[in-house]
Amino acid sequence: MIVVSNTSPINYLILIGQIDLLPELFQQITIPQAVYSELFDKEAPNLVRTWIATPPDWLKIQPTSQDSDAIIDFLDPGERAAILLAQQLNADLLLLDDMKARRVAKDRGLSITGILGILDQAATMKLIDLPAIVQGLQNTSFWASDSLFQRLLDKHR
Repeated sequence: MIVVSNTSPINYLILIGQIDLLPELFQQITIPQAVYSELFDKEAPNLVRTWIATPPDWLKIQPTSQDSDAIIDFLDPGERAAILLAQQLNADLLLLDDMKARRVAKDRGLSITGILGILDQAATMKLIDLPAIVQGLQNTSFWASDSLFQRLLDKHR
């Protein structure tokens, strides 16, 4: 299975101590160089920069070779590169949270999920204590509506 990720899912999984869910659920994750750069940026949380400084074996960093276009040029560099890399690799799944980027990816026929989808899958497989993890995620800068968090929690009661 080919899985490409944007910055956000990796960033927040690191911050809530659940980054090991990615190899458990998907074996290998591929990120474009732009996502690596965002994770390593001086504005990124120290925990994230420390983690990406020595990436694990299951994380593959790959340049994109597809050209950008006007439709996705308004996205940030990591989102744009992740969508282009997912198209280039004919990825089975793209990990992406930003709503504008998700719309563009869907319009291009890409299958997507975000951090809440990852947590949903992990909870279904009984890999996590979902209420505790959701609380941890809500304590970060990640934003989703309260009703979306509640639907996820209700699903796994």
